[in-house]
Amino acid sequence: GRNGQSVSDAAQALGIELLHAELQLADLGATFAAIERLRPDALYGASAPEVFGRYKQILEFARKARLPDTYWYSDMVMAGGLMAYSVGISDLGRRAAGYVDKILKGAKPGDLPLEQPTKFELVINLKTAKALGIKIPPSILLRADRVVE
Repeated sequence: GRNGQSVSDAAQALGIELLHAELQLADLGATFAAIERLRPDALYGASAPEVFGRYKQILEFARKARLPDTYWYSDMVMAGGLMAYSVGISDLGRRAAGYVDKILKGAKPGDLPLEQPTKFELVINLKTAKALGIKIPPSILLRADRVVE
């Protein structure tokens, strides 16, 4: 999807090689074994609902493998992931409610303009960073919307 392409584009611009491991819901052990074979420096959990649906197992794997991890969902950082950078979910909810209101008042969905997200959130878990031996620069901490300590 478009999100995957934007991640690929950003990685290429930064000189980062992306390694892909398909999330196998029926056998997470196979997914984790594939990741271990790839020997990555970090883990990026894509924005797929399946990732959020299995967050406990994914976080447990990331901690055991001592992989710095980043996600789309701030809830995963609150539960022990290292960081998340994503669209502000509460902002999306408010915008969606506005669309629902317009539709209920008779607007045709096809006539409503498409909107791009304007609010993004950076969430960092300092406890996880410390456990991984990662020092988060103060300049990054100042930019964070939330810091878990």
